[in-house]
Amino acid sequence: QIPKDPTQRWLRELAAMSQQLQQVHPNVLAKILKQRTLFQNEEIVVIDKPYGLPVHGGPGIKNCIADVLPILAKMLENMKAEPLHLCHRLDKETTGVMVLARSKEAAEKIRLLFKTRQVEKIYWAIVLGDPDPVEGVVEIPIVEKEVQSHQSHYKMTLAPNYRLCPEDGQVVKIRRNRNAERAVTRYRRLAGASACSLLELQPITGVKHQIRVHLAYGLGCPILGDHKYSHWSKLAPQKLPALTLRRLKLEQSKARHLPLHLHAHRLCLPLGQPLDFVCKLPLFFQKTLRKLELDIPKD
Repeated sequence: QIPKDPTQRWLRELAAMSQQLQQVHPNVLAKILKQRTLFQNEEIVVIDKPYGLPVHGGPGIKNCIADVLPILAKMLENMKAEPLHLCHRLDKETTGVMVLARSKEAAEKIRLLFKTRQVEKIYWAIVLGDPDPVEGVVEIPIVEKEVQSHQSHYKMTLAPNYRLCPEDGQVVKIRRNRNAERAVTRYRRLAGASACSLLELQPITGVKHQIRVHLAYGLGCPILGDHKYSHWSKLAPQKLPALTLRRLKLEQSKARHLPLHLHAHRLCLPLGQPLDFVCKLPLFFQKTLRKLELDIPKD
């Protein structure tokens, strides 16, 4: 049954799109990725990754980008083409610029550029609330921890090196968590409205779920549609401010259907000459910006 309400219809379509990508034949998926190719040369292929498509396989995942790389290579070049190689990863729900390499050597070279932080990555995200200050750097190490609740699960979380002393309010250094990884994210607010903000983010390091954790736990501004990192102790849908719900024409009980609004907007790759790739925002992201009256800055 198709919901009458346009917002719910739109959210239903997004969920269906994600499921469809899991059900299509690998050849069809490769064809979709071919249509979303932004750039190719003898070393790399750059695609615009669709929403809801995992990069790697796992339990319950039938289709992922990694599995169709041999088919995509043949579609782009010829039947004898070598399979393409992954150079980095994006979360299943994240959209935007993704680089694939045509050879093992090119892949190693690009992975090294990512590892040595020579690749400039710019993301856009819609978040709840307003970061204070509106521009800055979050530099707090991140570690994976088990959450003890009625449903035990694992999450990435902050492992700060400092804390406030309750007695005198002084900042004191604490013992470093040996398993924590250094994590640095630059951010600045591009627009604010409807109890939300549009942020531009530049992750300097590349820790798993880094942007999501730094925004939710470091700045107290979780990404819209990030149901995993909007709470710590439970797995529950994100709670949205009344104004946001009103603008989105959404009831809180339906908030769990909201997609993650995180987009890999731009990537600059120093391969010989610097290659600069920009990916347009997906339609659902543009619609949300319009509904929330967040003005997209002109590039």
